Amino acid sequence: MSLADRLESVRRSSQPVEPSSGTNNNNGHERVRIVDPFSAVKAGVHQALLDSLGPQLYDPHLDQRELESKVRHTLQEVIDLEETPLSVSDRTRIAQEVADEILGHGPLEPLLRDSEITEIMVNRADSIYVERAGKIYAVDTHFSSEAHLRRTIDKIVGRVGRRVDEASPLVDARLPDGSRVNAVIPPIALDGAMLTIRKFSADPFTDKDLIAFGTFTPRVRDFLIGCVKGRRNIIISGGTGSGKTTLLNVISSFIPDDERIVTIEDAAELQLHQDHVLRLESRPANIEGKGAIPIRELVKNALRMRPDRIVVGECRDGAALDMLQAMNTGHDGSITTVHANTPRDSLSRLETMVLMAGVDLPIRAIREQVAGAVDLVIQQARMKDGSRRITAISEVAGMESDIITMQDLFTFDYTAGRDEQGRFKGTLVSTGLRPKFSADLHDQGVDFAPDLFVRGR
Repeated sequence: MSLADRLESVRRSSQPVEPSSGTNNNNGHERVRIVDPFSAVKAGVHQALLDSLGPQLYDPHLDQRELESKVRHTLQEVIDLEETPLSVSDRTRIAQEVADEILGHGPLEPLLRDSEITEIMVNRADSIYVERAGKIYAVDTHFSSEAHLRRTIDKIVGRVGRRVDEASPLVDARLPDGSRVNAVIPPIALDGAMLTIRKFSADPFTDKDLIAFGTFTPRVRDFLIGCVKGRRNIIISGGTGSGKTTLLNVISSFIPDDERIVTIEDAAELQLHQDHVLRLESRPANIEGKGAIPIRELVKNALRMRPDRIVVGECRDGAALDMLQAMNTGHDGSITTVHANTPRDSLSRLETMVLMAGVDLPIRAIREQVAGAVDLVIQQARMKDGSRRITAISEVAGMESDIITMQDLFTFDYTAGRDEQGRFKGTLVSTGLRPKFSADLHDQGVDFAPDLFVRGR
């Protein structure tokens, strides 16, 4: 049967939208499955393309651009050979969708190309949402079936040497551009496979971009540059999706080019442009439950690599103890992130994670480690208007009795109110307090502008 005959058969036997029998969503409503009238045409073109190119699609020696050129050229020939009743726009659409399937990630590819989208959330094969400007919207894009979604997930995780199956139904991975990927499949995911992609810009954001977004001000940028050059240990704190990794990337870019930097991450996301950067990535256990290399082991190993700075993508377990030890034993200027709601909470989280290391230490000893290691806590938040802002920069001042003392250096001015679009008009302003480490930075040749810490500026 020709592609034209198959297309006509699909049009006669299918309606554009049909309900899937006996299947409900979480709200108890009948789930709707969307039928693509061109699915038969795309399947035929897809198969003809595979038959034509064959092993070339998987040739590791073939340059990616050369492969894309071959695929698109062959694809156009295959479509032109069939006398299908298609308009020019339909032919173009089918060619693009098949190319996306072969070369990219199928129906997700147009979303990945859209620079305004920051997050892609696949709740199931026929339910996809995206985040634009901090707000979540549903999109018409969908996968043809659960199997189609699973193939796409397998393709993504396989490229970075990860796996996802019934024995290991959770996986963290990344796309070639560093975008963060999380996938969950049955039996953990009750309504079908779920996929979440946190997109990162191919051209990383710079300090100028964050100033334009309102994340911080030029004065705060100058302060952070001074702290990084003065080798202060920094923790970036915030909730999920608050922009911690983006801020970590920007702050890490302030590190001088002549220093040796070791980055440690669960999935490599940082994009540093210094010459002397060594990147380490954790590894999950294999199918036999062996071979796992956690963040903690990488932090220990990094100490043997003669680093000037250690940048840990995120501390979430006993690795916090090793990170504090590194900060306290000559690796000043290290940076990491933690999940916490306030600067004070971030220190409590560090205490909890140190206890997760299984070391029997009294709380006071842990707090002394934290107070001695951490110099600055930067609190990042995603605001109700969808923007991501730094809401506080606090100095860890030391210990008083059994309590770690902190002082806010900059706080977000909520009193400025909102504009007509509901966006916050406030910015970070100085509390009028000068950090206690100013004298240490002066000894290292780092000085701040005299009016940097004037209250309210």
